[in-house]
Amino acid sequence: MRVIPTIFLVALLAACSGQERDDGVVPGSVADVYQQAQRSMDSGNYPRAIFILEQIQNRFPFSDLGKQAQVDLIYCFYKSGRVEEAIDAADQFIRENPTSPLLDYALYIKGLTYFDEEPGRFSQMFGVDRAARPPAENRQALATFLRLLERYPSSEYADDARQRVLFLKERLARYENYVAEFYLRRGAYVAAANRAKQALEQFDGADANLRSLEIMAEAYDNLNLPELAADARRVLAENERSRSL
Repeated sequence: MRVIPTIFLVALLAACSGQERDDGVVPGSVADVYQQAQRSMDSGNYPRAIFILEQIQNRFPFSDLGKQAQVDLIYCFYKSGRVEEAIDAADQFIRENPTSPLLDYALYIKGLTYFDEEPGRFSQMFGVDRAARPPAENRQALATFLRLLERYPSSEYADDARQRVLFLKERLARYENYVAEFYLRRGAYVAAANRAKQALEQFDGADANLRSLEIMAEAYDNLNLPELAADARRVLAENERSRSL
């Protein structure tokens, strides 16, 4: 046999170092394997990135890159539309790493996962009133973003989270008003007033709060509670004046 030149041998080993074995395992150190996962993420090949990141978790669970891979998995599941897996991965990381410097990122991606469950283009295309749709995902998204802002007010993700909180409060207040109006039309005035009051208290600052006060005033009128009706109208007038300034 001829001796393989050293330069050719080095080149051959370098070419093979990133290839998978027959059993699907990506060989190399944790840094080498993570670099391949990063390349897959950068190119948008999230299924491939998930495949490699899960190997890092299994093979190098206690390394720093193992923790990074755990967080990257949340993002890759989110980008792949694998909602339940993204949320489960986020919950697991948050539970296992309560002091991690990556915790704000995990919360942010979890919030985005819930937030993006809100139907957009489909609803607009078919004229669906989004206020009439039960906003379960919105409540989860709001709770997650509020938790992020409470624990990490200076996080690099905080400004975006604050904007999403404003949107979510508006969306949820509108839904509460929609239900309150349903009760109002059917003469269930106590239920209408309570639902509008709930919107006012839970989602303060939303533009829809003005409508909540109108519903409360109308419901109290029908319940023959003039003082409460007058108080609702007074607060409504004050809010309208402050918003016009």
